[in-house]
Order: sequence, then C-alpha cells, then structure tokens
Amino acid sequence: MSDRTIPADGIGMHLYTMREALAEDYPGTLRRLADIGYRTVGVSGRFGHSAKEIRTFADDAGLRIVLEHVGYGRLTDDWEGALADVRTLGGEWVVVPSLPKELRSPAGFREAAAAFTVAGRAARDAGLKLLFHNHGFDFAEVDGEVLFDILVNEVEPDLLGFELDLYWVVNGGKEPIDYFRDHPGRFPALHVKDMAEDGSWADVGTGRLDFATMFTEAESGGVQQWLVEHDAPTDQWQSARTSYQSLADLRY
Repeated sequence: MSDRTIPADGIGMHLYTMREALAEDYPGTLRRLADIGYRTVGVSGRFGHSAKEIRTFADDAGLRIVLEHVGYGRLTDDWEGALADVRTLGGEWVVVPSLPKELRSPAGFREAAAAFTVAGRAARDAGLKLLFHNHGFDFAEVDGEVLFDILVNEVEPDLLGFELDLYWVVNGGKEPIDYFRDHPGRFPALHVKDMAEDGSWADVGTGRLDFATMFTEAESGGVQQWLVEHDAPTDQWQSARTSYQSLADLRY
C-alpha cells in the first residue's frame, strides 16, 4: 500500500443507487450529491426527463455526467440516437448494462461480441467509447470458457471497454485485480459496490471487499472513474454519504 488516493474528480455516484430520490426530485438529488462531495455521475434511468434536461440539472449542480446505461436492444434500435443522447449528456461512455438471458452461452456471447464490434465502431466515430457492465453470471464457465472473457478477448480494445462492477466480479468467483493486471487499460469505469459478510450488498467501506488491494492495479486497468453503487440501500442518503467518505479516505 502507498499513500495514493482516488482523485477527487474520479469519485462519482451511479444514479441507480438514488432512483427513489431521483423519482421525487431529480435536480435536487444532484445538488445534494454535489454537496456530499461527488464530482461525477453515471446516468441510469431518466425518470421522464430528456437528455438535455438532465444535462442542465447536472451542470447546475456542478456535476459531470460520465456515462449512461443503454439497453442491449438499442444496439439495433436507434443506436445513433442513443449515442447522440450520451453526447448531449456530456458523457464519454455508453454502457450496455447486461445481455439478454438467452445470450448467456458461449455462442450468445460471441453473437454479442460481433454486435459490440459494430456498435463500438459507431461509438468511436461519434467520439465515444462503448463499455459493458458485468454481473456475477457473466463469469460462469460454460464448456470450458468463462463467458465474460469471450468479450474481453474477441472484441478489439479500442471498440469495447468495461465498466467493471467489483461486487459482481467477486460474486462470480473472480478477482478484479487479476483483470486489471491481465487486460491493461480495458476498465475506465468501476462500480464500487461492497459485499456484506452474508454476501448481500453493503455501503462502500462497510463490507468485506478489499478495495485498497484491488486499486493498487487500478492504474494498470485504466481506471478513471470510481462510481459508487448500492442496489438496495436501506437509507439512500446515508449510503451515499458513507460510501463517498470511504472512497475519499481510502489509501492504496
């Protein structure tokens, strides 16, 4: 360990965590997150607002939007529109959050790899980068192949990166630090989500994941954004505060 800290402008909130607050008051929620200390956000759900409106809310709060989650179906259904919206938001990355259940096989992941290659070129042409967000089931080994690794190995690095969800990597039986070492530069964004002793979600810093050790290889992994996420916080604002402070105080 050293005295390295996460850059202040790299600590963000993935807004799925705050969906109840966003549904009630989107602009007010962004202002409160900025008051806590967050500098960036990842968009997940618009709650009836346009991309232009959300960009205005973020600008007014002093937050930078770095990415938006866009369903896999959009790859063939108005992908250009999805890319245009991410550009309107001011984001760098367009993120596919999961694959349809019917694609969770080696053949399905190869189909997705081909689709990501095409979509990744269009994203690159638009000045953006396509990322994929993992869940635990993506690390299943089927017929001797780890499904997630098919995407890592079969799509060119300049066409597909990853928003690595640290909780789900561990849940899937793998170690994030190994991916950072083995696939340099592929992981510009993280979901920093902690794991309680019973395996459920926990506020960052209160669970059992060793983020300090993981992050010793974050530079190798190409990490630029550490986005807090909790899928089901008991108190979303307490979770946001605790998680922010844990990342701000972390030495690795």
